[in-house]
Amino acid sequence: MSAYAAFARSSFQTQLAYRNEVWANIFGKLVQVFARVAIWLAVYASVGATIVDGVSLEQMVTYALLGGAVMGATRPEQIIGAIGRSLKTGDVAVWLLKPLSYPLYLFANECGSFSYRLLTQVIPTVAFTALFYGMLPPASLFHAMMFIAFWAMSFGLLFLMSALFGLIAFWLMTSFSLDWILGAFLHLFSGIMVPFWFFPEPLATLARHLPFAWIVYYPNAVYLGRLSVPETWLYLGIGLIWTALFLAGVLWLWRRASTRITVQGG
Repeated sequence: MSAYAAFARSSFQTQLAYRNEVWANIFGKLVQVFARVAIWLAVYASVGATIVDGVSLEQMVTYALLGGAVMGATRPEQIIGAIGRSLKTGDVAVWLLKPLSYPLYLFANECGSFSYRLLTQVIPTVAFTALFYGMLPPASLFHAMMFIAFWAMSFGLLFLMSALFGLIAFWLMTSFSLDWILGAFLHLFSGIMVPFWFFPEPLATLARHLPFAWIVYYPNAVYLGRLSVPETWLYLGIGLIWTALFLAGVLWLWRRASTRITVQGG
């Protein structure tokens, strides 16, 4: 495990080498968050109410801020792109000669990048916008603790989704457009743009049960207290099942990909 910890530290330190990008990234995150909040301010102003379908404007502002925090520290396109580049250059074949796991290496590398983005981009951005717009506290101590658990699960699940899509490149021989496909699913079914409270039926019911909902919607819903205690435990369990399924899928695809590399490489 010390080797994977070293990979995580190396990824974090590599990100530090591009300090000038920090300000650009923070500015970009601020623009995204301000845009999301501005949209909901305009929506509520257009209907002339501060509560729509039982959801207050303060809750939607908090949801928009949290959505940027939950998604902002993970970059699926970089994970998929890294797999595509290693496939194109042939570096991925080297991992067959090492006593290490390529999926675990990717995870350790993403943990380092995640820590960097969390500290230098997400926390400053959310803190600044929260001071500007205001942000509701967690519904309770229980919901605060469970939000952290759901956020950790969201990170793991999003990584596994990205790795799964990236490994498909071994059959397509390119990762081109795979990040776009995953991004489209996330924007539509993760709840980052519009929470499922405002989805029409039966699309809302479908979206609540797809794995993408555990990336943004459920962590935010738990934070805001939109789920009762039994529902929180229930959806945490379902999210863990989805995570286990994606983990099994990644490990299975990597074994198939390893065989494919060995056969083609002779």
